[in-house]
Amino acid sequence: MITGDMTIAEIIRRHPQTLAVFEKYGLACYECQIAEFEAIEHGAGVHKVDVDKLLTELNEVTAG
Repeated sequence: MITGDMTIAEIIRRHPQTLAVFEKYGLACYECQIAEFEAIEHGAGVHKVDVDKLLTELNEVTAG
């Protein structure tokens, strides 16, 4: 299960299929060095993305 305290890079490494969801929300953070350290909750907040909606979609993609 993907949670808000996981880093963006960690999620993409474990679940590469989530990349499309990050891109959908304008979170191309995987290209930046901060992705290794930034929790998804923080990254979503900085980019004004609804973290609950993002987490729901990320978990749906990985459940498939």
